[in-house]
Amino acid sequence: MHLDEFDYDLPRERIADRPAEPREAARLLSLPAAGGFDDRHIGDLPDLLRPGDLMVFNDTKVIPARLVGRRGAATVEVTLAHDQGGGVWQVYAKGARRLRRCDRVDFAADLSAEVIGKEATGEVLLRFDREGDAFRDALARHGAMPLPPYIKRERGGDVRDRQDYQTMFAAAEGAVAAPTAGLHFTPGLMQALEARGVEWLTVTLHVGRGTFLPVKVDDPRQHHMHAEWGTITAATADRINTARQRGGRIVACGTTSLRLLESAALADGTLRVFADATRLFILPGYKFRAIDLLLTNFHLPRSTLLMLVAALAGLDRIKSAYAHAIAADYRFYSYGDACLIEDPQ
Repeated sequence: MHLDEFDYDLPRERIADRPAEPREAARLLSLPAAGGFDDRHIGDLPDLLRPGDLMVFNDTKVIPARLVGRRGAATVEVTLAHDQGGGVWQVYAKGARRLRRCDRVDFAADLSAEVIGKEATGEVLLRFDREGDAFRDALARHGAMPLPPYIKRERGGDVRDRQDYQTMFAAAEGAVAAPTAGLHFTPGLMQALEARGVEWLTVTLHVGRGTFLPVKVDDPRQHHMHAEWGTITAATADRINTARQRGGRIVACGTTSLRLLESAALADGTLRVFADATRLFILPGYKFRAIDLLLTNFHLPRSTLLMLVAALAGLDRIKSAYAHAIAADYRFYSYGDACLIEDPQ
């Protein structure tokens, strides 16, 4: 296995910088288990799923995690990564090498932080001058949505992104990147799915900034996967297990939901209660236990997420599907179109 196998060329104009309007109008490339491709739209999902199928969404809520401040005369831009408690956050910082322990960074008159350390992996540790509700209030005033680097905005986001980069399921604060497959859904589409007899529920996986980190080692098996915290309650696990026992298919909405379900699955596919960090890295050769279908957007070349969908559909088929999508003017990445992949196993 070599990193070059997961590369492809994407014209810049294929990268979406706004979601489709209405959301159901986004295109959907269906990859059924029997083979071939079918060009559809998100609004066609009720026709592509069956009564008794169960969709699993991620209800994590994106926080306005990007902050711009000053260290003396120098500009410092950080993206929050992990809350370590007591006002201490692990952050990604532009120009991190120039930051030193005890440096003070002023983000606003009512928000500042002190550099208290650096991680071996390059992240910086900041202790903010407030925590809890006071910190969240300051973040709401001064933070920007942590859009991925390929979406260009002034300071990373605008007023519209506050709504666009949040799913309708968002409830549990903690993500610094959106579970983007969920961005396609609206109350109207959910009503249509329910009328079809498709059930749904939510789990929580707080998406980290590491989801955008490229794989840099030639052998992807040597890549160090970032950790993300997830939760599946007993009631949720029971509902998923019951749906499968009744013959319903489990449809993961997004790679985050999929990774959490697979992290919580026993050898026979039964789901257990889960409240922990996961570093699950899914590569071709992985045997899926917990899901039958995946709804997901189109992913970056050389990314762990492209490797995940290649594990589900097969690398050659994913390459063909992406080539078809590019030729057919599909929109790519976070605000782009989607594909529905059925496990061929």
